[in-house]
Amino acid sequence: MKAHVYVTLKRTVLDAQGKTVADALRRMEYKGVADVRQGKYFLLTLEDSLEPAAAAAEVARIAAEVLTNPVIEEFSYKIEP
Repeated sequence: MKAHVYVTLKRTVLDAQGKTVADALRRMEYKGVADVRQGKYFLLTLEDSLEPAAAAAEVARIAAEVLTNPVIEEFSYKIEP
């Protein structure tokens, strides 16, 4: 099983890097991009012996306790077989 974990800054936190990229895209005359938010991506390879519910709980725990700073970041994840 693979778990795809996406970590982004909370909407209430200024994303300076995302703003810089958005400004650059506008200067380069790319059209249709309203906003850019940057983040981190993790690919976790899980043991096949884990049940889907246990895998989801463990990924959520890892993301909350290790991969994110809960004060300024949030996460989402997707698990695939």
